[in-house]
Amino acid sequence: MPRRTRRSPFAHLAWDGREEVEPPQGRLHPWGMTYVDGQSQGADPRGDLIYGENLAAMAVLAGEWEGKIDLIYADPPFLTGKAYRARIGHSEDSRRPGEWRTAHGYQDAWRDGAEYLSMLYPRLQWMHRLLSPTGTLYLHLDWHASAYARVLLDEIFGPDRLLNEIIWIYHGPSPIRSAFKRKHDTILVYTKSSQYTFNADAVRVPYDPSTVRTFKASAKAGFGKKPDLARGKVPEDWWYFPVVARMHKERTGYPTQKPEALLERIILASSNPGDVVADFFSGSGTAACVSARLNRRWIACDPAPLAFVTAYRRLLLTPAASPFRLWTTAASPPSESFKLEPGIQIQGRIAEIRLSPPFRQSSGGTVPLEDLALWEVDWNYDGACFRSRSQAVRRFRSEEIPITLRHEYPSTGAYSAALRAFDLHGRLGFCTLSLQIPA
Repeated sequence: MPRRTRRSPFAHLAWDGREEVEPPQGRLHPWGMTYVDGQSQGADPRGDLIYGENLAAMAVLAGEWEGKIDLIYADPPFLTGKAYRARIGHSEDSRRPGEWRTAHGYQDAWRDGAEYLSMLYPRLQWMHRLLSPTGTLYLHLDWHASAYARVLLDEIFGPDRLLNEIIWIYHGPSPIRSAFKRKHDTILVYTKSSQYTFNADAVRVPYDPSTVRTFKASAKAGFGKKPDLARGKVPEDWWYFPVVARMHKERTGYPTQKPEALLERIILASSNPGDVVADFFSGSGTAACVSARLNRRWIACDPAPLAFVTAYRRLLLTPAASPFRLWTTAASPPSESFKLEPGIQIQGRIAEIRLSPPFRQSSGGTVPLEDLALWEVDWNYDGACFRSRSQAVRRFRSEEIPITLRHEYPSTGAYSAALRAFDLHGRLGFCTLSLQIPA
């Protein structure tokens, strides 16, 4: 269990069920290794995508990662009392709600605030334990729970470890007419110690044009000290980034998806290339994808099937993503939900596998091709570890996904191949094939 933290000299929260929560017992179970676009098998994995409960995952990860994670971004449920659904498929672009196809995203409904705090508190304790001595936590919430979270973090980290309270400003329609529109989130930034990473030069932004004009017009502006206008300035603690709107190129349809520009600023400021960045409420996988792009080692975890498959798709579509591992916190991988019955064609040493949609569901009915999110092949399956060598991925808001994958074997002989597929709801299909490459 996480170590007891020091009491804040100011205040601490009390609620029914506050007692220490024992994390579920278990371990992380390997679910495969992914090599994007034929990467070398000798390349070291640079990421871990975990499908499962984050409290259990953090407790297990502490055995290897305690005091070693450089940056944690946490975007937990906001205590909104809502259930969130995702728009899936090409119809996500439609302005007509009746044309949308949706899938279950995640629940943010709680019996009361005490249940929510009992969820959040132990997870924040484990994050503190996993952070390196120079590590930083960015906790992303809104008006529903940010005030409670700040008191919890003051207790866990100490009030002197609050680095910033960042306000993320955005715009968009709102039905509110009886109060000012709520158009900001709060990101609480706490450091593990007084020694922490902050790369000011990596996140500088241009000065406002009016500021540039002022300094050019008067040598006395700025109390006699002229800034380096070409160098730019360190941003204030209020940030404007547009939300990921309906037609945005980053849009996945996943509810509450955060923009890559927001995570890029956080990761550039509070980590260095090669550092470890973790997100234990990973959702659509923005933090993992930006970390991979910026040459950071990453860990991402979420228990929602849709979150897992959305993050996996994005990582497969991320340019230059290094090999990464898949894990589950369950004792056995998710069970097969639909059948894959592919066709095989062999010409010389080249094998081609072709899908045959629709796919029969184990519970009855079928999964149409338009519901397939991705499929992948391990061309030399050993029966233990699925090593994804070739992938066909449906791009977001696209109607197209390849139904054939090809591979050239290095030599003749008998091989075993395995196919794995996920639909847009996060359901799994799996099968194995025997291949004979003729002499």
